[in-house]
Amino acid sequence: MINRPRYLEALEPALGDNPVTAPLGPRQCGKTTLAQFLSRQTAARYFGLEDPRDLARLESSMLALERLDALVIIDEVQRKPELFEILRVLVDVCVSVWC
Repeated sequence: MINRPRYLEALEPALGDNPVTAPLGPRQCGKTTLAQFLSRQTAARYFGLEDPRDLARLESSMLALERLDALVIIDEVQRKPELFEILRVLVDVCVSVWC
């Protein structure tokens, strides 16, 4: 992996300020690599939705995600658009009780 500390430096405050953060960019620019690096450096739970095992783990998305109390990284989230409604509910609940 190419070390890109500026991207991590930009991402970390965004994660602290916002309950949901989405790194955006063109294909093959390093978003997945950055997500995987961040998940290894923290207590994050990583779901890569190109992996059928992670898709299966999120089959009951609310049950799978509501118990997690660390950073959750969902790579390729656009592959499972129904997650956005569930994430909104979980973030709203978490923010209202100061998780």
